[in-house]
Amino acid sequence: MIVITAASGQLGRLTLEDLLSRGVPAGEIRAVVRERAKLADFAERGVEVLEGDYTDRESLVKALAGAEKYLLISSAGSDEDRIGHHLNAIAAAREAGVGHLVYTSIPEAETNPIGFAWVHRDTEKAIRESGLPFTFLRNNWYFENATGSLGAAVEHGALIGAAGEGRVGYAARADYAAAAAAVLAGEGHEGQVYELTGDVAISQADLAAEVSRQSGKEVGFVNLPEGEYAKALEGFGLPSFLAAALAEADVRISEGALAATTDTLATLIGRPTTTLADAVAQGLRA
Repeated sequence: MIVITAASGQLGRLTLEDLLSRGVPAGEIRAVVRERAKLADFAERGVEVLEGDYTDRESLVKALAGAEKYLLISSAGSDEDRIGHHLNAIAAAREAGVGHLVYTSIPEAETNPIGFAWVHRDTEKAIRESGLPFTFLRNNWYFENATGSLGAAVEHGALIGAAGEGRVGYAARADYAAAAAAVLAGEGHEGQVYELTGDVAISQADLAAEVSRQSGKEVGFVNLPEGEYAKALEGFGLPSFLAAALAEADVRISEGALAATTDTLATLIGRPTTTLADAVAQGLRA
């Protein structure tokens, strides 16, 4: 049995879809969510959908019963909430006797300077100490994080951020989901730490230039001081803790925190990762 928690999120849904496309029988997949109705479409296709919450260890132990492979998708919320959720999930996995735990982490978790990287670093440490066979999927940033608001960028003629000339090894969420599915459906991944990035690292100026090319309107990148960018993100409706964390991450990106690339993601999924042009096209259509 393959089990995925936080399965109704965007990465979870894409991973479920990819597993089914690989021919994994729906009856061998269990999706764990707080509200079963959110995955009614997958339940109709034969996927087992159970309720489970990162804050409720007992519910997780039940949901993980019989799990040969378990994808622990990192949770949302404040750093303190997230590490608590992850430690609960790890303890539940150990109690349930999970055969192989797969965790979505952050690039170069041991040394990554981004402020919230400690959550992933401590989660990886706890997984290692649990004694469970594991695989770490150290996902770089999703293209969708940068292309989700391209309409506003085209309207105002600017992308904003605090990343300066820093480059990011972006890949699409579907690329990372395909990698997770490949590990869950495959063999021989125990003990592996996969640094997953797009094939090419790009700057925000590169992104703005591609948006300009495809939209036919001049769009530039405006680099803001960290505090000013955080205030802008709050103005867009983000909670203050998240706005501050993302602005700080941008500054670390300007210093090279996410610039390294590998061919590991492309190798796992058996194809090149999503290109900047395709990501922007998808973002503009959305």
